[in-house]
Parts: sequence; C-alpha cells; structure tokens
Amino acid sequence: MSKTLITGAHVWDGVSAQASPRQVLVVDGRIRQLADVIEPPTDATVVSLSGHTLAPGFIDCHTHVTLSPPLSVAMTADSSVTRALKALPVLRTLLMNGFTTVRDLGCANVDYPTIDLRNAVAAGMVDGPRMVVAPHLISARGGHGDFSAMIAGEYQCCSRPLELAAADGSDEIRTRVRQEIRAGADWIKFAATGGFASPSDDPGQPTYSQEEMDVLVATAADLDIPVTPHSYGDEGIRRAVRAGVRSIEHGNLASAATLRMMQDAGVFLVPTQYTILSGARRDENDALWAALPEYSRRKMGKYRGLLLDAADVLATSEVRIAFGTDAGMFPHQDNWREFPMMVSTGITPLRALRAATSVAAELLRLDELGVIAEGNIADLIAMPGDPLADIEVTGQVDFVMKDGVIYKDPVTA
Repeated sequence: MSKTLITGAHVWDGVSAQASPRQVLVVDGRIRQLADVIEPPTDATVVSLSGHTLAPGFIDCHTHVTLSPPLSVAMTADSSVTRALKALPVLRTLLMNGFTTVRDLGCANVDYPTIDLRNAVAAGMVDGPRMVVAPHLISARGGHGDFSAMIAGEYQCCSRPLELAAADGSDEIRTRVRQEIRAGADWIKFAATGGFASPSDDPGQPTYSQEEMDVLVATAADLDIPVTPHSYGDEGIRRAVRAGVRSIEHGNLASAATLRMMQDAGVFLVPTQYTILSGARRDENDALWAALPEYSRRKMGKYRGLLLDAADVLATSEVRIAFGTDAGMFPHQDNWREFPMMVSTGITPLRALRAATSVAAELLRLDELGVIAEGNIADLIAMPGDPLADIEVTGQVDFVMKDGVIYKDPVTA
C-alpha cells in the first residue's frame, strides 16, 4: 500500500475562490484525507511543498500529440509507428507541464496511432497524461480536414491520404462515424466550418449542412459517444449546437447571441486562444507572420479585428469555458501559455484555472478528476507562488503526481 503525505502547501481544490493551507494524504492512488493537520501514517512518504500552491492536475481538452509545426503535406509522410514514437517525448513534456489528462482531437495519419498511444499510457508502458481520443477530424471534401488542395492539380486523383477522414452526405458520414467508434474513439470530432491552417475553406463559413450535422451527432449518440466540432463562425456553431454537440472547439468568431445560445444549451466552449490570438495580435512585419502560408495570412488578415473583438465578448459571457490549447499547431511545451493568454483577454485567473480542472473534467465526464476531494483520483500538481494572483506561475509546475505516482518534485525539477 503506497502512502504519500503532502504538507506545507496552500491547496486550491479546483473550485474555490482561493487556496488555503491544508495537508493531503494519498493512499494507493486516491486522495484518502484532506485536513488542516494529518498524522503521518507508518511508512508514508512525506513531501513538503512550502511556498507552493497544490492544485488538481491540469487537463488540456484540445491537443494533437502526433502533430508538430510547421504543418505541411509532409505531415502524412510518416508511418503511424513513426508518428507514435515521435509522440513519446511529447507526452512526457505535457505531463511535466502539469497536464495529467489530455484530449487528443485528431492525427494526420489514415490509421489510429493516438488510440495505440492512449492504450499504452493506460497500460503503464509509457509515461504521459491519460488520453481521451478523437482519432480523426471528420470533414467535408474541400473543408478543414481536406489538405489535397496543397498538391498540384495533376496529382489530385492520388490525394486521398490528404483527405484523411473526408465524408460527404448522410450515408458516408454515418459510416465514417461508426468506423471511428469501431476503432476505439472516445469522442467524435468534425469540421463544422473552415479554418485558418487549411488551404481551401473559410473560418467563418459552415462546411456541413444542418442535416449532415444532425446525422453525424445522432449516429455517435446512439453509441453513447460525445461529439465536438472545429468551428469558428456563428452559423457553423449554431448548427452544431442544434445538432446536440457537447462542446465547441475554437469558437473565436462567436457573437454574444451565439454564446448565449451555447450557454442555454449547456454546451461548453474550448477557445484555444493562445494559438489563434497570437496570430491575430502579430504585426504584418513580424517574422512569424511572414512564415505563415499565404492562405493563412490572407484569412487571418480578413478576420483579425473580429477575432480580437470576439475575445472581449467571450470574457464577459457566462458560457462554460474548458481549457484547450491546440498544442501541436505550436510547440507542445508552450501549452501552459493558454493560461496567461486567457487572462490577457479579460478572463479571470479563477475562471481560467477552473477551465483546466473542474470544468474540463465535467466536459470530459471524468467525475473523479479535476477536484481535490477525498475519494478522488490523486492527480495533483504544484507550482511556486499563487496562480490566482500571478497566472504566470502555471508555467513553473515543479511537482506532478498522476494516479498517486510522483513524476516530478521540486528536488529533481
């Protein structure tokens, strides 16, 4: 029986408005006791975290562990074995950042490497966050998941691998959803609108009809699998909400009325602000801006003002925000930067931290995670200082425990 007593820290439980001095006893991977003072049990390991805030393990609800920038046609060249091997240090990095759970929302292979990675982590074969997986982005042809326009026209007939999970019309969509679930999908993801990183669509325009979205969500619901769409603009979001999705990914062009519609329907928003607003805030003379593909610069230029305005609207809304980053579209080690980006747009530190803990766990239906409470799984992280007062300390996590196992502590960090 493994026992760990954590002392000296201020404990933020994932819900409360402030942290308070508490001690936490972990036994066999579960939080056994939470109290002002706990008598150390026999044979317990005592960890002193003086000057730290202890928090629930962070949850990133939008990652791509098998992708890395810059994205290009070459992203489909690696076999799924190679891509899975390349993801092993990524998983370790995310865990060391304090993210003990991630939801992966799509790979660039036609098969299912993220399913194998999820299973390997669960079996203890590799170190990493527990994974919740949507294997591929189901997309209309010419939509956000179809990259065949990036190759020359004479080769379009051979571009099927670049379509990835393309599906048009109710019958093909229904088949594709069932294939994803047959392979082991925890979630289904689809493209409700175009995006900024894809060549032949527009972020503000829907790419599936209401009927197609209805069929897609209903097919998954029959098998008790939740659905989330990539969606930026109002019409795509509204169709997805009417279809019955559980969350919206991005939503960075959503109007106040659409956010209220989401709120009324109980739909979560995962706004991935770091990856989107970093681009929107860049000057056109910036070297990183110049490195973007022409189609990305064109679309970002078109929507720059609307993206910045919509971020202000989101901060004043009451929609339920869950933390997600789109890591893989930028270096994975920077995923913590979503916290300060959210705060920079007017979202309070408390709302941002809840987004990555209790709210994220609720979105993912992980009832024993996201809150420090007796009986819950012992996913615990700590950082020097108080993130409620200085959100930047979220980038300084130096204690990581997952399932009661310590992977990082201040002595070795």
